[in-house]
Amino acid sequence: MLIKKIYFFVAMFLATQLVMAQYKLSGKITDFDTQEPVKNASVYLVDLKKSTVSDQNGNYAFQNLKSGKYFVEITGDNYTSLLVSIEVSQDAVSDFTLQKSAKEIDEVVVTAVTRASELKKIPVVIKSVDKNIINQNASTNLIDGLKNIPGVNQITSGTAISKPVIRGLGYNRVITLVDGIKQEGQQWGGEHGIEIDEFSVGKVEIVKGPGSLMYGSDGIAGVLNFISPKAAANGKIENQLITNYQTNNNLIATSFSNKGNKNGFVWEGRLTNKLAGNYENKYDGKVLNSGFKEFDGNLMLGINKNWGHSYFNVSSYNTTLNIVEGERDADGKFTFINSNGDDVTATDEDYKGYKIGFPHQKINHLRLTSNNYFLLKNGTINADFAFQNNKRKEFADATNPDEKELFFDLNTFNYNVRYNVKETNNWETSFGIGGMQQSNTNKGVEALVPNYQFFDAGAFVYTQKTFNKNLTLAGGLRFDNRNVDAQEMLEDTDVKFAQFNKNYSGISGSLGLSYQLDKQSTLKLNLSRGFRAPNIAELSSNGIHEGTFRYEIGDINLKSEISHQIDAAYFLNSDHISFEFTPFVNFISNYIYTEKMQDANGNDVIIDPNDPVPAFKFTQGNAQLFGGEVFLDFHPHPFDWLHVENSFSYVRATQNNRPENEKFLPFIPAPKYRGEIKTNFEKVNNTFSDFYAKFSVDHYFKQNNIYSAFDTETATPAYTLLSVGIGADIKAFGKKDFFNVFISGENLTDVAYQNHLSRLKYAPENSATGRMGVFNMGRNFSVKLMMNF
Repeated sequence: MLIKKIYFFVAMFLATQLVMAQYKLSGKITDFDTQEPVKNASVYLVDLKKSTVSDQNGNYAFQNLKSGKYFVEITGDNYTSLLVSIEVSQDAVSDFTLQKSAKEIDEVVVTAVTRASELKKIPVVIKSVDKNIINQNASTNLIDGLKNIPGVNQITSGTAISKPVIRGLGYNRVITLVDGIKQEGQQWGGEHGIEIDEFSVGKVEIVKGPGSLMYGSDGIAGVLNFISPKAAANGKIENQLITNYQTNNNLIATSFSNKGNKNGFVWEGRLTNKLAGNYENKYDGKVLNSGFKEFDGNLMLGINKNWGHSYFNVSSYNTTLNIVEGERDADGKFTFINSNGDDVTATDEDYKGYKIGFPHQKINHLRLTSNNYFLLKNGTINADFAFQNNKRKEFADATNPDEKELFFDLNTFNYNVRYNVKETNNWETSFGIGGMQQSNTNKGVEALVPNYQFFDAGAFVYTQKTFNKNLTLAGGLRFDNRNVDAQEMLEDTDVKFAQFNKNYSGISGSLGLSYQLDKQSTLKLNLSRGFRAPNIAELSSNGIHEGTFRYEIGDINLKSEISHQIDAAYFLNSDHISFEFTPFVNFISNYIYTEKMQDANGNDVIIDPNDPVPAFKFTQGNAQLFGGEVFLDFHPHPFDWLHVENSFSYVRATQNNRPENEKFLPFIPAPKYRGEIKTNFEKVNNTFSDFYAKFSVDHYFKQNNIYSAFDTETATPAYTLLSVGIGADIKAFGKKDFFNVFISGENLTDVAYQNHLSRLKYAPENSATGRMGVFNMGRNFSVKLMMNF
């Protein structure tokens, strides 16, 4: 009876709030210099996810809007985007003027902190990356596509598997979101990638540091928020076919999507297929068992109305990943165990095509999500829910190809609900709850972690106040609690995993300001506190990790990590210079990392003599990280088509009160400089437009600041990579951008190198050359063609 009453009162509250008068918002968009109308400009109501385009006369209109304040984004080809807040309490007319601009950095909307807001008003350091930037570079997976963003790196296991690293911190310290919902796919694993279709992403928001309070613990490094493309404008149906071919590993990718909007009913469907063979480099030649296959499907159905929107999405990500082992014979040629159990040398035939060898993983990630937004009289509600099932199977025995050596079956239910209070006197406040319930079951022959259950719950409040339109103060608090319940597991008659039940709780918070010195420059300062509970592998792992070349041992007594970070930032975005300076310092108590185990004689500890990989244990220490990023883009007048870009990223990570060989944290990315010369032309002729050509230099400095104790890691020498790119929109069938063409070349001089964060760097030694490990991809050319019809 009580439940029925609660439902009744909630329904009455929503019904009362949703009954509101309806109004029209319309206006005209013109060019600032010529006063001519701008046609096909996009006018987007960010929170409602409703958009329209201006007609031939520059006119736009929205019908049946409820009273309230709307955050509006106006964009046009080769114009500076315009962000405005409009109060609608009656029929309203708002005209906009757009200015031509050669800026690489535009005014953007971000959503990863609380409600949608202008980037320059948020004290937290956030980088927004449009998919067009990613398209201009060759990449083999979604995270690889972010490798050129200052402060972002990747832990790799070949070309198929990449894990994000922000300012030196990775694994569960980076929260990965898809449309605001945490991606849960066993992120603790070194060879566990991000199960997201790269072609399904429209924009990426990168939050640097523990400044986002909406998504719970773990994000002490930051947040990657992958956002789907905008819904089609009302009355539009759009199709897109994407094809990509890459020469190094013969990657073939195809993706087709259809989306539309009929009177507020929106949909988008996508199918993607990728095939990749063995990649190659100058030292190793073809790298045996480094290819992969991927097939993805995604369907979104939604409704956009004046009361808000409700989207339902189902996606299935399916991939088969070969795992490089790196074993070789005396001549330096790769070897493998065949179906008869014999150790044989690979022949030329074994490197051809798109073969699946051993070991390999088969991964299926199923996501069912519901994203909802309700516009009420006195505020708005966001309510997001998801169910995810991640099946990760590992096949390691060629003599028994159907045997699942490892099989993790992970089920996760996510929930995030927040109420955004109506803005009053420039105060914007949000509060909410969020968390997840998660369970993992082992179904394979072996197990790395026990069967377990997680229950996370948290609550937060965040508020910001804008003074005189140029000073914004913002801050918030969040409390989280995690319960970990792990089950006992026997191996023969021995206890492999002991039963335990642990509770972890912590407070996260941030306080900062953003000050706009003028229309072109902004200062930011933010203080933040982050909390991360140990993950299941850190607490209890006990087994060999294929692809990481190690036996890992957890520690049930690990404490939660606590981060205190200070961020400062200066942004300048003028007509001819774009400049960013974003230093930081991060103090982390109880930092969790792995170190190699050695016996009293200084020899590696071997747990399993049948698979003699060294043992690593999880341990803790107090860490200090400091560094930052510098970015400069110079586009001089009158050569507005020319951009000269430079960026530098640096992280130094040390531990307190440790001997010299334990002073530095392990596996911290090397300093990196990137320089690029780029040309942009809005129109070449009646056929070609938005033409670009670029030449880039990426120099990775040597990384000698390593955790050398027990031979845990080794130094990495410096190397330089050169790349080029060219592309344009091609008019056909009366459509200006019927074709989008992106051609790029990476590692033009075919440098043989090992990235400091490459897992394959620690593969077995090539006895013929004396070189340790396997090297990264050599020269690679990519041709990507998009058809929009």
